[in-house]
Amino acid sequence: MDARTGSPKTMDMRALALDLLLEAERGTEYENTLLKNTLDKYDYLDGRDKAFLKRLTDGVTERRLQLDYILEQFSSLPVRKMKPLIRCVLRMGAYQILFMDGVPDSAACNESVKLVKKRRFAQLSGFVNGVLRKLCAQKDAIAWPDREKEPVRFLSVRYSMPEWIVRGWMEEYGEKKTEAMLAALLEKRPLTIRLSERLSKEERESLVQMLRERGCNPVPHPLFEQYARQGASVYILESAEGVASLPGFSEGAFAVQDAASMMAVECAGIRELVRHRQQEEDRKTGFREERKRGERTATSGLFVLDVCAAPGGKACQAAELLDGAGMVLARDLTEGKISYIRDNAARLRLPDLHAQVWDALTPDDTLLERADVVLADLPCSGLGVMGRKADIRYRVSPESLSEVAGLQRRILGTVWKYVKPGGLLIYSTCTVNREENEDMAAWFLKQFPFESREPAINLPVSCREGEPEGCVRFLPGENGTDGFFIACFRRKQEEIHNRKE
Repeated sequence: MDARTGSPKTMDMRALALDLLLEAERGTEYENTLLKNTLDKYDYLDGRDKAFLKRLTDGVTERRLQLDYILEQFSSLPVRKMKPLIRCVLRMGAYQILFMDGVPDSAACNESVKLVKKRRFAQLSGFVNGVLRKLCAQKDAIAWPDREKEPVRFLSVRYSMPEWIVRGWMEEYGEKKTEAMLAALLEKRPLTIRLSERLSKEERESLVQMLRERGCNPVPHPLFEQYARQGASVYILESAEGVASLPGFSEGAFAVQDAASMMAVECAGIRELVRHRQQEEDRKTGFREERKRGERTATSGLFVLDVCAAPGGKACQAAELLDGAGMVLARDLTEGKISYIRDNAARLRLPDLHAQVWDALTPDDTLLERADVVLADLPCSGLGVMGRKADIRYRVSPESLSEVAGLQRRILGTVWKYVKPGGLLIYSTCTVNREENEDMAAWFLKQFPFESREPAINLPVSCREGEPEGCVRFLPGENGTDGFFIACFRRKQEEIHNRKE
C-alpha cells in the first residue's frame, strides 16, 4: 500500500510499523534499534516509504501515553484490556488522524481495518473502525486534564510523559522549565556531525558544500561556534536520510555525535594537555624547533582511557585531538560493542585508538595510575535522550534510577585508580536526574582523592548556573543538544586521603 494514500504498493509500511511496535511493546529491544535494523534490512525502499515508516513508529512510541488517553474517550474497552495487536493498530490509526496531515482520515481508518483483517482479527474490525471514526468526527472536542487543577497530569498527557517524571522535574526545575524540556523532547531531532580534525580548511568547505547540494542544509552548531575552541567544525544537518551514503562518510571525513557528548571531551582540554606535555619535554631536552603537526615523540604520548566507550564517539574524538601524540584505549562489555568502535576507528583512520572487551567493574592492575585522562560516560537512566529513544520513558522507574546510580558508584570505585596523580577523570551521563549527576559528583569527591576542576573551555551560563564547581548540565531545549551532564575531576598529587568506606 502507498504509505500516504493507501493505494497498492509492493511493501505495506503500516504492516511493518505494526510489527515494530508490537516487538517494542514486548520490551525485548528499544524501538529505535528495531527501526534501524528494519531500515537497514529494507534499504532498497523508496525514501518516502522509509520516512513514513520512521515517522509513524517514532510518533506512536513517543505519543503512546497521550494516544491511550485519547482512545479511552472513544472506546468502550479500556486500552490496557485490549489485545496487543488491536491496541497497536488503534494507536497507529489515531496518530495518523491527529498528527499526520498528509494522511486522509479515511485512509487512516480504512488501512487500520485492513490490517486487523489481515492479521485474522476480522471479528474486531468493526470495533476498530468505530473507535477511529468517532475520533475523526470528534477530534476537535477531546477533553484534556485541567491545567490549573491538575498541572502534573496535564503536562503528562500533553507531552506523553509518565507523571512521576513530570512531578520530579517540576520539583527540581519548576513548571516553566519542565514544560520547555518536555516540548523539546517531542521536537524533531536533527543530526549533528563533527568534521575530522585532519581536514584542511578547503576540504571542510568543500564537504559542507557537497552536503548542502545533497539537501542536508548544514548549519554550524551554535554551541561550538560561540563557546568551544576555534576551528572546531560541528554542524547540524536538518535533513540527513541515509547517513552512510552522504559525501565524506565512507572516507571518514566526519563522525555522527551529539554536541553535548563532544563537550565532555572538550572539557578535558586534550589538545592543551598535549601542548603542555611537549613544552615540558622541550624544557628538559633543550629542544626548541617548532614541531610539525602530528609529530610523534617517544616520551610525549598521553594515555586516554574510555571505560564505557561504545559506540565510540568520545574515544574517536579524543584520538583525533591527540593527533598522534598519544594513545586511546576504548573498552566496553561485549564484542559486539567493541566491533562497532573498531569499525568507527577504521573509517575515521585512527590507528592510535585501540578497542578491548573489558567489564568496567573488573579491576585492571596493569593500568593503575597510568591514564592522563579517564573518560567515564557511564550507564545511566537516559532521561536526557528520550527525544531519540522515546520508549525510555516507559521503561524507567524510580527504583531503576537508584539501581543505576548504584552501578555508577561501583564503576567509579574501580576506575578512579587508573588516573595518575594530577590526571583527569571526566564523568558524564546522558540524563538529567540529580541522583545520577550532581549527587554522584558530590559522593565521588567525598570518597576518593580528587578535587573539582573547571572545564577547559568556556560554556554558556545556562549550563553552569546553579551547578557545583566543575559541573556542567545541558537540558533538552537549551543550546541545541540532548540532556547531558559532565563533571570534571583532577586527582590530587598527594595520596594522603581519608576515604569513607
